[in-house]
Amino acid sequence: MSKKPGKRREAREAAVQFLFSRDLNAGLAPDPAQFDLYWEFRPADPRVRAFSEELVRGAIEHLPAIDASLRDALENYRLERVGAVDRNILRLAVYEILFCNDIPRAVAINEAIEIARRLGGDESPRFVNGVLDRIQRPTEA
Repeated sequence: MSKKPGKRREAREAAVQFLFSRDLNAGLAPDPAQFDLYWEFRPADPRVRAFSEELVRGAIEHLPAIDASLRDALENYRLERVGAVDRNILRLAVYEILFCNDIPRAVAINEAIEIARRLGGDESPRFVNGVLDRIQRPTEA
């Protein structure tokens, strides 16, 4: 019997699903009407909604920097070739790693791996872990 994910993981999963949908729909900007429609489709409590929307807005705001970090970490692999689910799990995690000082890097990585386990393919958790490990390591001066 699997236990229900915590509120913050639920919010992260919802954020990944929203980003995935946005990715497949030509990068539409998240406006209140889109969020309202999304929450009709995927009901959640107000705390989950608030955290998820905060993550989505932050990830979209910083998308050029996030994608640049991902491109650097994807040795010999183009970001556009990464599956849409994995790409958006990575984007959310990189947003948390680079721009959310209140979220420990290890937590962001672990959450991304768990979400990849739940939403991605068989190789997704290992792939996500490897890419995020390259991003979170401090660079040599």
